Amino acid sequence: MEDIEDLLVGPGAGVPPGFRLPVKEAVGFNPKQRKKNGVTKLTLVQDSPAPKIPGTQTIYIKTFGCSHNQSDSEYMAGQLSAFGYALSDNPDEADLWMINTCTVKSPSQSAMDTIISKGRSAKKPLVVAGCVPQGSRNLKELEGVSIVGVQQIDRVVEVVEETLKGHEVRLLTRKTLPALDLPKVRKNKFIEILPINVGCLGACTYCKTKHARGHLGSYAVDSLVGRVKNVIADGVGEIWLSSEDTGAYGRDIGVNLPILLNAIVAELPLDGSAMLRIGMTNPPYILEHLKEIADVLCHPCVYSFLHVPVQSGSDSILSAMNREYTVGEFRKVVDTLMELVPGMQIATDVICGFPGETDEDFALTVDLIKDYKLAQVHISQFYPRPGTPAARMKKVPSNVVKQRSRELTAVFESFTPYTGMEGKIERIWITDIASDGVHLVGHTKGYIQVLVIGPESMLGTSVMVKIASVGRWSVFGEVIEILCPNSKDVRSHECFDERCSPCALSEEACAHSKEQEPFTATSGWCSQCPTGESTTLLKNDLQQDNHRSRNLTGWFLRNRKNQSSKKMDLTSLESEERQIQDLGRPSAWRPVDMALLSGILLSFFAIVILFLNLGSRSLSSK
Repeated sequence: MEDIEDLLVGPGAGVPPGFRLPVKEAVGFNPKQRKKNGVTKLTLVQDSPAPKIPGTQTIYIKTFGCSHNQSDSEYMAGQLSAFGYALSDNPDEADLWMINTCTVKSPSQSAMDTIISKGRSAKKPLVVAGCVPQGSRNLKELEGVSIVGVQQIDRVVEVVEETLKGHEVRLLTRKTLPALDLPKVRKNKFIEILPINVGCLGACTYCKTKHARGHLGSYAVDSLVGRVKNVIADGVGEIWLSSEDTGAYGRDIGVNLPILLNAIVAELPLDGSAMLRIGMTNPPYILEHLKEIADVLCHPCVYSFLHVPVQSGSDSILSAMNREYTVGEFRKVVDTLMELVPGMQIATDVICGFPGETDEDFALTVDLIKDYKLAQVHISQFYPRPGTPAARMKKVPSNVVKQRSRELTAVFESFTPYTGMEGKIERIWITDIASDGVHLVGHTKGYIQVLVIGPESMLGTSVMVKIASVGRWSVFGEVIEILCPNSKDVRSHECFDERCSPCALSEEACAHSKEQEPFTATSGWCSQCPTGESTTLLKNDLQQDNHRSRNLTGWFLRNRKNQSSKKMDLTSLESEERQIQDLGRPSAWRPVDMALLSGILLSFFAIVILFLNLGSRSLSSK
């Protein structure tokens, strides 16, 4: 059927900004037609249940794919929630299912097919969003369901309203980028996924996403910086910059990625309570900005982590993929960043069995992965996507593809990237609960996953931990001190075992951030960060030595202060320490204490005199 914009009333289909046409005029729908005895009848797509007040139903949202897709789902959830719809993680209790899809690989699209089939069986109204319908609108699986295009997410409420009435609605026409200030319901309230652009400048022969997301379209720097200010005010602890290719940002509007990053970093809190994570970037578009990118990655409020896909270790295969870079250029990116950024962590992607890949090509890929021993390598088999040039190329036998995937996975899993971290003190930022329901999940400056045990009130905080043990995929830490708490539920002086130091939000707690000059691309953050952290740790170590011998006394003093849970500043901490150190000296005793002691002594002497008097009377009577 036609797109909804083609069905609007009027020759230009134009209405004043913010004006909402009546539903029957603003939203196009396509009732199914059934023929019986040669007579055409119009029927609704689905049987309409008993009428409900619009905006009172429950919506289930299922998301597949990348962080950009997740952000789109959060925006759609925010608009639906603002309109009055309830959101549920339970599909059975929902009145409508919304499926946000991914077209990168065949398995993700197959998952979409499965959930659509389940929804139909459960007689649930369905809305499909994301890259699959945008890139392949005529799929048989999409017949009879409503569709929201990737650039139409700001009209999701209209689509849901009409779908719940039994109408089939399709919005696919591309338009301007959705606004960044739309209502949003985050899956994780401490993480803001911020799309900085849509589409890309590449033309990879295997990629279906370009068909859906289209050519590069970047948001303005001011719009993105404004969004960052707002989410920091909301208490967000991490900001993820997301796009199909972060490195290409701004080339369509006359700016570049370093300009954006410097503008965002200038708005991050100096206490390190919010961290920035730069999203995936392909090698071609950061080669000319490596030094500037390295300077930003050195900033104490930016994770020293970058996802740079290589896809193959063979130049001939990269050429067949139309990746627009060589293995040597990938190596230059990785080598430069690892040299300029202390603790730099790189993640990469590899496709096994791309059409035309020989044993020699695959061996070059294995050698590349062995050379760098990266902690994160995402390995996938080649899946031909319909409509792409690679789908028409001669395929590598499937058994060979699977064998190569297994071999490369075995090589990767033999690495031990976190060996040697035991005993180290690291600052981490905690944003999630682990799948085991026991540990909290945090990340180091290099975005290494650290699992700790602590109350959920620690979510959204930054803490110092001592690495107790390491695993293949993450490390385990013990909390030493809470720095720059982001939640009123977390007290800065709360301790988790008898070895920890008094935790206080003092000036020194984030001294290395507060003492820095405003950030510029040449401010030399890399050389300055460790010094400040060392100072903080030295202070903590000194406090630990004193703390072990005064736990009981410290508890007594805190309880005499009515167990106040307010944050202690440096002055109050030093005052308490002086009280503890002076305890036992007469000059530190209060008048009330002196009076009590005097009364006890006088009573003791009176009793002694009384007993002596009674004894003398007894002797004289004899």
